[in-house]
Amino acid sequence: MNALCLDEMLSALQQLDILLEYAVKNAQTAYGTDSATDPYRGLYISQDDVERDLVREPGISPLLSSEVDLEKMFAEQLSSSSTLTNLYQSFHLSLFDLVLVLIAFAPEIDLRYERIYAYLQDDVTRKRPSVDLALNLLCASASKKLKRLSHFAPDAPLVRQSLLMLLSDPNQIQPPLLAHHLKLDEQIVRYLLGEERLDSRLARFCQLRKKPGYLLEHLSLSSERKQAFATLTEQAYRTQQPLRFYFYGSEGVGKSRAAEAIANHLGVPIITADLAMLQQGAGQGANALQLKLDFDFIVRLLFREAKLHNAIVYLSGMDEILNPNQYGEYQQLLAALSQSNAIIILAGKKPCDSDTIRSINAIPVGFTIPDFAQRRAYWQASTANMGMRLNEEQIDVLSDRFRLTPEQIDGAIATACNKILWTRAASNEPQAQILPEVDVQNNLQELFAATRMQSGHDLTSLARKITPKHTWDNIVLPTNQLKQLREVCNQVKYHHIVCNEWGFDQTLSLGKGINVLFSGSPGTGKTMAAEVIANELQLDTYKIDLSQIVSKYIGETEKNLDRVFTAAENANAILLFDEADALFGKRSEVKDAHDRYANLEVAYLLQKMEEYEGITILTTNLRQNLDEAFTRRIRFIIEFPLPEADNRLQIWQRIFPKQTPLQEDVDLDLIAQKFQLAGGSIRNIAVAAAFLAAEEGQSVGMKHLLQATKREFQKMGRLINEEDFMK
Repeated sequence: MNALCLDEMLSALQQLDILLEYAVKNAQTAYGTDSATDPYRGLYISQDDVERDLVREPGISPLLSSEVDLEKMFAEQLSSSSTLTNLYQSFHLSLFDLVLVLIAFAPEIDLRYERIYAYLQDDVTRKRPSVDLALNLLCASASKKLKRLSHFAPDAPLVRQSLLMLLSDPNQIQPPLLAHHLKLDEQIVRYLLGEERLDSRLARFCQLRKKPGYLLEHLSLSSERKQAFATLTEQAYRTQQPLRFYFYGSEGVGKSRAAEAIANHLGVPIITADLAMLQQGAGQGANALQLKLDFDFIVRLLFREAKLHNAIVYLSGMDEILNPNQYGEYQQLLAALSQSNAIIILAGKKPCDSDTIRSINAIPVGFTIPDFAQRRAYWQASTANMGMRLNEEQIDVLSDRFRLTPEQIDGAIATACNKILWTRAASNEPQAQILPEVDVQNNLQELFAATRMQSGHDLTSLARKITPKHTWDNIVLPTNQLKQLREVCNQVKYHHIVCNEWGFDQTLSLGKGINVLFSGSPGTGKTMAAEVIANELQLDTYKIDLSQIVSKYIGETEKNLDRVFTAAENANAILLFDEADALFGKRSEVKDAHDRYANLEVAYLLQKMEEYEGITILTTNLRQNLDEAFTRRIRFIIEFPLPEADNRLQIWQRIFPKQTPLQEDVDLDLIAQKFQLAGGSIRNIAVAAAFLAAEEGQSVGMKHLLQATKREFQKMGRLINEEDFMK
């Protein structure tokens, strides 16, 4: 409770006491001279009481002989009390409204007012002020009282903005308006006492930030956009005119940060809420008077709270409220918006149509993932703030390889710092309990890992994430193919130079990503090559089985592909489409509808691949089935041939882990020369031979390798020459 606000309210109540003292004196005449000493007064009605009421002219106040000069009595309180003045100005109240607030407020801090009100109403059960009592205290004539009844109408400022509630006596059936009691809203009581916390009815799904932490100059936005925000909001705040924005863009692109920065620029608090959560909260709670909370009431309560705190409002989740099934809630939101003069920022993922923008009367502002230069500046500033030291090349790599939002960058840095501290603490390094100046020259892997954790979550339900284990040392391919794989990696590594510094980004509308086709028989290393690229570039890989994507139903394949690429939009990952033969057959001459739609499916995937700004890898066993129109739009086509004898020997030499014990009779050169196998088959044989040896309690020997090779040939359906398998 604020002591200054309490003193201001007590001073205002002293003026109310003067009014009540005058009314008590008049009550002695109105209710009879012996009313003060009558122990049963207010519990029964005597004949004298009825006769006095019949003599009194209808509508005349029994407590007031002449009109009260409210301006003279309460003007000083308006000038000295900042709380009352703010309430008066923010809600466009009249002086009469303000005195009604005081009358209803008085019993909230001193119960003696309940006794006074009961005495003045000649009824010990009526301890709260009624509409009739308020009018009798402030209006002497019937005409004045009738005129002032408008202050209690549903569209009156006090009632419409839920500052004052009119409560009927539960013991009366449909009582007249004059018999309704006045009850000040609980949040208004707290406000008048100087409490600055959020309304308890909103606290479950809203947040009040009194001092937003972001600054306009720190946002990853153009200087023109920052200036526009500053100019428009300053003007609206100065003139108290309504201003609406509609921020749209994917999650984490900085919409909420921009809203907080605007509030910080104006030096005002910000109230944030999610419209979907407001809908969920509607009808689930009740205040002290058991009033059901519906969506309309919550939204109006929220906008009223913005007035009380002089705050701007940020409402996310507009996509939900624009759903046709939520038409009623949308209309309620529009009605509440029309009655608020606060700066309100609505936010959603998708842009709105012109009709919606016109109905909410908002300025649409799109937010996208920051470009390379903006990401680089943010990485540089954020790592410096966290005590991290990165060189220019490392910042370039992080900025170009990962299309992250500012929130994701902050999350990656915090995660990496925590992991480094944990590692230091586990190794009992000195000063591990405090955050040192972290040198990530030798911990860049942690930062890469933390960065990968920030995206790709939407893909997990549509694809299988592959943890890359293979490096350049594990893969055996002809020189030309290895050179092509390194070229793929280099196009990612030097993307920022060619596209950003050398200007190619401005000339390419599509094709900014890299699409690659791996062609070859099963087991020739296509998936391993994808892992090598992922390991080299420190990117996640998601494997999508196209045989599960393709549908026999017309149009379903496109829907499935759209779901994958939508989820991958900001995944910062390699998309590995396995079994591309399921879709990329030789596009046939159109003979029927199915032929035509099959061709459309291929064209649609090519389009989505060109739009995707990451790496897309397709694998196929049948390159001869691909037509020229398709291959022209692929940046890299890499053939994976069956390995020759020298390459097979390298695979055999690298296939066994260092811990695997081998007998002296193992002749890998002989096996490589004798058996023409793909790398995948060689791996299967090595694993099978290890299990055979383990079963016999021996090291891996030649007999185990020959037996495992024989089983692999049988599995593949190849003819077996028994002489080849003789030791």
